[in-house]
Amino acid sequence: MPYSLVSAATLGFDLVRLAAGGQVADVLLTALAADVDTLHRLAAAHPAYGRTPAERASHVVRARRAHELAATGVPQLRDVPDAVTGAEIRTARLVALLEQGTIGNTPALERLVREDALGAEHAVAPLLDPDVLGRAADVLADAATGWWAADALELPVRRELTAPYTAATALAAPPRPDLGPAAAGIAELLGAVRGLDEAGRLRWRIAVDAVRAQRRPWAAAMHGAAWAAHVSGRTRTLAATQLMAVQAFTDGGLTARDGAEGVWNALAGCVQGLAMADLLDEASLAVLGEPWALVTGRHLPV
Repeated sequence: MPYSLVSAATLGFDLVRLAAGGQVADVLLTALAADVDTLHRLAAAHPAYGRTPAERASHVVRARRAHELAATGVPQLRDVPDAVTGAEIRTARLVALLEQGTIGNTPALERLVREDALGAEHAVAPLLDPDVLGRAADVLADAATGWWAADALELPVRRELTAPYTAATALAAPPRPDLGPAAAGIAELLGAVRGLDEAGRLRWRIAVDAVRAQRRPWAAAMHGAAWAAHVSGRTRTLAATQLMAVQAFTDGGLTARDGAEGVWNALAGCVQGLAMADLLDEASLAVLGEPWALVTGRHLPV
């Protein structure tokens, strides 16, 4: 399944169930908001930059192999065969995949970096020299891939993919995206999630159980918010908000199992509703914000 910025909540569902999903989100946030200086630093960190032709060729071979390993090393939800001997075995595999298997894969992630995050709607990327932009895109795509498949790659391979990005961003923090008119409310919501204790995490799990029957209106409300972002030119803003929610989810001690069992969808809905609250009808906002109301006893901080 291809990823897109429009469906960032779906990408988030995958990221919160990966060991290093928060780092992948960080790379994507950098790609979305990178200024000229950041892109030049990323390009200068490219491992083949300034190397001999033989060294560049060797790097290309190693990078291709690393990407192939990453693409096959993380299971996908479609990997459960239709026919498995024994219902219990199939159920066990389904449970394991819901915790670990992804909807998309690393080729889809790389395309998201290169064509969406650094695409025509990026503030400065289309203005750069194509060689500079290409090298910066390589560094970002390699890092996203390396962190995505962190558990599947041997440490030297993962480091080769992620080290250039780490070096390029170590001395100067990349700019973060503007979160639009709801920035203050989003900061409040995500701050609360980051600060969760065990009792707070339990409240989110209970809230998810309480709202499960509303899956259909929830999906419609999510789609309506995504459409509102598209027509208002705020798709990149909404995507950034969801990526920050991935980091908050992880920082708050929520787990891959929480992600698989509905806590991510609940948080993603709250974030989606809050980010687009000025363009949503009251019914949609109420559906998306209900988990927050159950957890805190308050409306979303619009």
